[in-house]
Amino acid sequence: MLNFLRAPTVAPILLLILSNLFMTTAWYGHLKFPRLTMPQAIAMGWLIALIEYCLAVPANRIGYGAYSAAQLKTIQEVITLVIFMGFSFFVLGEAPSWRTLLGFALIAAGAFLVFQSK
Repeated sequence: MLNFLRAPTVAPILLLILSNLFMTTAWYGHLKFPRLTMPQAIAMGWLIALIEYCLAVPANRIGYGAYSAAQLKTIQEVITLVIFMGFSFFVLGEAPSWRTLLGFALIAAGAFLVFQSK
């Protein structure tokens, strides 16, 4: 019933969503813990990033062929922006400004172009 989740067009997107949840946490999660020393923050980030890497590599290997490398990178960037906005708002308490939203919208317009047929 859930076999569509394993499709080479769907699985990479799901894996990239999961990997970006971990990567955003690795890159920005330490900001919630200012008492951590720099080495502690780096170690924490690397441990979390290892999980991200274990999800991103399969996502790209599974998706390559169904998507071009440029399309996979574009999917990853759009997912990253969406997850970062949520993380920034819900975890760090930073609401996006209209400039941030407009900038992200322009990036999304660029992503749209990447997926247009040749």
